[in-house]
Formats: sequence, C-alpha cells, structure tokens
Amino acid sequence: MAKKEEKNSIIEICPIRNVVARFGNKWALLVIFVLNENNPSRFNQLAKLIPDISTKVLSNTLHTLEADGLVKRTVFPQVPIKVEYELTETGKSLVPIILSLTEWAQKNMKTIMKHRKNFTSSSK
Repeated sequence: MAKKEEKNSIIEICPIRNVVARFGNKWALLVIFVLNENNPSRFNQLAKLIPDISTKVLSNTLHTLEADGLVKRTVFPQVPIKVEYELTETGKSLVPIILSLTEWAQKNMKTIMKHRKNFTSSSK
C-alpha cells in the first residue's frame, strides 16, 4: 500500500503531469494565444475567433485555465450579464513559450509530416 501512496505523490509533484498537461491540450494553447491577441475577450468573441471549437469545449478550457490561474474571468453586474476573460500575469508569461513552440512547429512541420507519411507507409 505504501508503494501506491509513494507513486501518487511522485505524480502529483511532476511538473509535466501536474501542470503542463493541463494547458498542453489541443485547445488551451490556442485559447491562450487568441486571448493574448484579443485581451480581454468575451466568450462569444472567443468562439468566433476559434470557429472549430465547440462551446462546451471552450467553456471547459476557460474553466481549467481559470482554475490554474492563467485566465481571469470578470463578471460585470449589468443586465444582460457581461463576462470577460483575460490572461493573468502567469498566463502572459506562457505566451513567449507558445510563440517559440509555434515557430518551431512551422519550421519543422514539413519534416514531421514527411516522417509521419513514411511511418504510416512502412507500418502497413
């Protein structure tokens, strides 16, 4: 039983599993990138700027980013209710890393796609 507890504690303190995995999914990096360009933004504005994301996934992504302190949600007491999302300082600190990753992806995409094609062809 002690082994299982020890294993869980290692997982909990692992930065990749505990932190990076939370914003490293398909949509979170894009939401952060779009918020950086359009800060602050309302939900519908984000949905229009990322047209292929469902409202449920956008809502869940914003919720996760807010829970991790990367996005701040502000509710304005008016009718109808106005809600805006913006990057926190922690969220803003992630932007240069996303930009570097994007640059790397653009630089290496052709090579990666070639390898994927060759791998798929050789796997058959």
